[in-house]
Amino acid sequence: MTRYSRHDVLRILHLQARQLAAWERAGLILPNQDYSFEELGQLRTVRDLRATRISARSIRQYVEAMQRVSGMRNALMESSAVRRGSRLAFRYEGTLLDPMTQQLSFDFDTKSGASLRVVLPSGAIDPLQKTLNTQDLFLHAVRLEENPKTILEAAALYEEILAENPKHAPAAINLGTIRYGQREFYAAENLYRQATLADPEYALAFFDLGNVLDEMQRLDEAITAYLRAIALVPQYADAHYNLALAYERQGQRRRALRHWLMYVRLDPVGPWASHAKGQAKKILNSERLTIVSRRGRLVAAS
Repeated sequence: MTRYSRHDVLRILHLQARQLAAWERAGLILPNQDYSFEELGQLRTVRDLRATRISARSIRQYVEAMQRVSGMRNALMESSAVRRGSRLAFRYEGTLLDPMTQQLSFDFDTKSGASLRVVLPSGAIDPLQKTLNTQDLFLHAVRLEENPKTILEAAALYEEILAENPKHAPAAINLGTIRYGQREFYAAENLYRQATLADPEYALAFFDLGNVLDEMQRLDEAITAYLRAIALVPQYADAHYNLALAYERQGQRRRALRHWLMYVRLDPVGPWASHAKGQAKKILNSERLTIVSRRGRLVAAS
């Protein structure tokens, strides 16, 4: 049985070590040093959910509630978690279940993986089977992506998925990340933009778009993308960090200051926090700013 080291998980899912540690501190996942493929899938789900408006604490509460009402051992691996507004629901035996309210509703959203079978005329393609095939292809592509020797095969599968369903945002993001790693920045940009159009509330897509635009020295556009990610998820620490860097490179140090301070507030421990604190201190010293509690705003020192 294949196992993945902590380093492998960070590389495959494009995570920072601090993100994984934060999920462990929140009780969302158990601390570990190696992971099974199923656990890798669980972490991918957590990553994608955290890129929405749902906090780590809320995800944990919903998962625990789902396990209580369903008897599942691990709801993130045994069912499919989906965001519904500000709440979290789970696909379960042909329905969507909100474990907090224990309300059931039919799942008619075949685009995102419905479990409700629809009877079609003879000769028509069953949309459920089509969805399952897409899921199988996606999982296989993820496996191939783990090995540098099969990265081109993974890219081909992601392209196949997107040819069939251009609104498959995770496939667009993963293929975009492959293109980014190959330094095909324009291709990566187009794929990340495709993901933002497929799911306009997918903060991770805007964050990744900001990264590739930043790489191409298109700072105004990168800043717009980071701001959109933060508008969707105000506690998106990495977006605040990268936005602060972009502002500094533009010479907008006061705007950068706000996001350095926000990053430190969201992630106060570790080397990135130390760097953010150092940058904030430099700005405060050089521009003679101080933080005054006045309805939460920054004001210049007199």
